[in-house]
Amino acid sequence: MTLPVEPPLEPMLGRRADALPTGDILYEPKWDGFRCLAFRDGDEIDLRSRHGRPLARYFPEVVATMRAVPEPRFALDGEIIVTSEPGFDFEALLARVHPAASRVERLSRETPATFVAFDLLAEGDANLLDRPFDERRAALERMLSQADASLGLTPATRDPAEAERWLALDGAGIDGVMAKRADLRYRPGGRDMVKVKRERTADCVAAGFRVYADRPLLSSLMLGLYDYDGALRHFGVVQAFTNKRRAELIQELSALAVPLAGHPWEHGILMGGGTTGRLAGAAGRWSPEMALDWVPVAPVRVVEVAYDQVDSGRLRHPARFRRWRPDREPRSCTLEQLTVASADPESLLGRARVG
Repeated sequence: MTLPVEPPLEPMLGRRADALPTGDILYEPKWDGFRCLAFRDGDEIDLRSRHGRPLARYFPEVVATMRAVPEPRFALDGEIIVTSEPGFDFEALLARVHPAASRVERLSRETPATFVAFDLLAEGDANLLDRPFDERRAALERMLSQADASLGLTPATRDPAEAERWLALDGAGIDGVMAKRADLRYRPGGRDMVKVKRERTADCVAAGFRVYADRPLLSSLMLGLYDYDGALRHFGVVQAFTNKRRAELIQELSALAVPLAGHPWEHGILMGGGTTGRLAGAAGRWSPEMALDWVPVAPVRVVEVAYDQVDSGRLRHPARFRRWRPDREPRSCTLEQLTVASADPESLLGRARVG
């Protein structure tokens, strides 16, 4: 490639905030997908993940979309997402990263991905990194106005009220709001944008714990939520504690330890598997023929946790401990509390200019 901006390139990142900043700011939805930098030099296409890993082989339909753009040389920053009948589908997106070429080809037809562009880093021979963001955004809109509809343009607004409406969709395919100063230059690797997320909490049942293999300290607290059929489902884990707190918790919870027989999870956890079961906060699979690597406790204590994303009733990442809830009954800890407003991909993926 002979682009003015070439791979590998670190994407610009955001620092977290709880409230929307004000001023000369452009707001965008933060998409719940794979961050992707896309480079095109004629017929040569290179897609890179946030950490510089090649992605093109997994998303041939995105490669084809890039080749269909009238401008033959460019570098884009954006997100790869997958949508299905209910809406955004992160599990289907995870499944797209597969080593078998035949499966990649099949899934590209069954669960096609969309590239949502939100920044233009180079166009032709022009390096745009040092241009203000509002200029880069205007250039992006011009370039994509002639592009195929399969290449999405993220909506953007200067209206904080519209950004607040996007925040209300957090957890439904939208992962918060990105706030960018109009004069913001693109600094690779810099945390110069603002990522606004509302903390979501859930009251869960403490149903078990794991201990470190090399020391008598709690390594993770196992969380459960009651499903609509009355079964206690493994929701995920809490892992971040100080060593002092780990020692205190193992003493507290050991007093509630019970035999596996009669415990809600005696016949296994996550027996149906699942794509997100591979992730750190998701419900790890266990069945009775496996060695018991966790300690069952009576499902009588309720813990409030904060979390980010949930996929099919399971945490994608470890939750954060907030407090014990002695005022809550375990049976009141149900999956219903995870319900969020649904986001319609078609209504969000517009081609309009900045509002």
